Amino acid sequence: MTDREAILQRHSVRAYEDKRIEADQVKLIEEKIAELNEAGGLHLQFVEDAGNIYNRLLNKAMGLGSAPSVIACVGKEADDLDERVGYYGEKLVLFLQKLGLNTCWTGTYNRKNVSVKIEDGEKLVIVIAVGYGKDQGKPHKSKSAEQVMEGKADRPRWFQEGVELALLAPTAINQQKFAIRLNDDDTVTFINKGGFFSQVDLGIVKCHFEIGADHGRK
Repeated sequence: MTDREAILQRHSVRAYEDKRIEADQVKLIEEKIAELNEAGGLHLQFVEDAGNIYNRLLNKAMGLGSAPSVIACVGKEADDLDERVGYYGEKLVLFLQKLGLNTCWTGTYNRKNVSVKIEDGEKLVIVIAVGYGKDQGKPHKSKSAEQVMEGKADRPRWFQEGVELALLAPTAINQQKFAIRLNDDDTVTFINKGGFFSQVDLGIVKCHFEIGADHGRK
């Protein structure tokens, strides 16, 4: 499965089977996390036993009390930390999809119950639920390409395919508060229009856009 195929297949999943992730998959996850941490200057951590991370009533009502494991997205505080978490975290999400696992980016959880190592100067940005879903989730409602595209009207195929996959990026409460501008010199500018976790969302959008644009150039 390619990253593009993983994007097309993946949907957020909130209800999980009561089943631990298999040991061979855990090894692959930890190896991928080490690779992404080096590439992104992050401290992503796999928490095999989610425990009571999702013990709040809201999370239980959403089914997240059943998530067996999580990815804790940690990094040194910096202006671009949230965006890097989104970008490299989504690369991990797509890798997990290719392993046959399901995921959900979650901004609501019990921080006191997240058993991770946070060094001086680091912070926990967000967590990603991961496990074997009871279903494969459902597509979310999406804006149209015209609602998020800006810039020159003569748009090449690679740009349009990038936007198409960017619109499939998971965003907090499905807000999709971003725009993608094609500049006159064919460079691309990503615009954050605010909202909850919007910088994380923008990183996820960039990840998706790059995968779509690369496919469109072939």
